[in-house]
Amino acid sequence: MASTTVLLREDIDTLGGRGEVVKVRSGYARNYLLPQGLATLATKGNVRQIEKEREALLKKAAVERATAEAQRDQMGVIELSFQRKAGEGGTLFGSVTSMDIAEALNAKGYEIDRRKITLRDAIKETGEYTVKVKLHRDVVLEVPVTVTAEVGEEAAVEAKPAKKSRKTKAETEEAVEEPAAEPAKEESAAE
Repeated sequence: MASTTVLLREDIDTLGGRGEVVKVRSGYARNYLLPQGLATLATKGNVRQIEKEREALLKKAAVERATAEAQRDQMGVIELSFQRKAGEGGTLFGSVTSMDIAEALNAKGYEIDRRKITLRDAIKETGEYTVKVKLHRDVVLEVPVTVTAEVGEEAAVEAKPAKKSRKTKAETEEAVEEPAAEPAKEESAAE
């Protein structure tokens, strides 16, 4: 496998931080990192240029981290609550995903990209969960999430009458014969 040495221009979780020189597969560099502007080829000229920019990058990174920490402190009191239709045992009809959490945070005035929300699997049962929101590479916020069943759902389940028992064939035949006998009695009473 051919590999290429690139200089990262942005933080990438799986590779490293801004300004680092890393080896990646040639196709990954050629098809994703370079066209997206996330990295440049690690030539001597590019490395020298990044060395000059390093001070500015470090200042920018420090400001971004301070901003993320301030945002974490501000968002520290947030608790999210979702109501979903659920069956017996608390299993949801559907799920709560990172997109739902991002929309709830957006409704509270915090615009967070759904890709920064760490959720291994979608939440599929009622209960209390802790979801991690990555505000910066080094700053993570833990948001408590509560998922409950819809109130109308529970009342409908309790108010639902029990299924009628099936009548046996003999009981059904008796029920059919009885109404036929009653009109004959009425005719004799009318005479």
